[in-house]
Amino acid sequence: MTTAVNGDPFAAINNSTTGTGSNKKKESLGQAEFMRLMTEQLKHQDPLKPLSNSEFIGQLAQFSTVQGISELNTTVNGFTTALTGDQVLKGASLVGHDVLVPSEKLALGAQGNATGLVMSPGTGSLKIEITDASGVVVDTIDIDAAKGETAFAWDGLKANGERAPEGVYAIKATHTDDTGKATKLNTYVDSTVESVTIGSDGLYLNLPGLGTAPLEYVLRIGKSAS
Repeated sequence: MTTAVNGDPFAAINNSTTGTGSNKKKESLGQAEFMRLMTEQLKHQDPLKPLSNSEFIGQLAQFSTVQGISELNTTVNGFTTALTGDQVLKGASLVGHDVLVPSEKLALGAQGNATGLVMSPGTGSLKIEITDASGVVVDTIDIDAAKGETAFAWDGLKANGERAPEGVYAIKATHTDDTGKATKLNTYVDSTVESVTIGSDGLYLNLPGLGTAPLEYVLRIGKSAS
């Protein structure tokens, strides 16, 4: 249950404006320009049909509103820049750490085991089936489950005792309660953050063999089982 990066993480760079501020054409009216326009309006208005005080106040209110929105946009842009910097620091701190994410597959390295957990609905038995790319079940893990978090670990060995090749394997967890009722459970696996991508909508963790997962998918930092 991985997800691809949404959006262009370099959009902010590609859409930035080049050149110096002095060469940029001014496209908006400032306060001074507005007051000059108002003065000209007073000088050239029809003396038989002069503008009322309420009309002048309305124009001033409109200008004040536009100016306020412009200042608000500047403030929001400042917040956005600050948040982006904070995201960079968060991403850098996660690289090299183990995280627990929802996934229906796990990655087995050349050495060591692969770990994860499920949320058991109650007591009973738990069966974890590990399947290779061709759909063949290479190993099965049986666990006595208690209600709540139940960790599992695959030692990387096939059912015949041979070491399974390094790669990505599918996993399926089934819980059977004391009455014999079987329920398929969601699986969560441990993975080490290889790198972090800063997308336009947040951080994405690059996990070896699992692809990318958004930061909000992380349930825990640290391994679930040894």
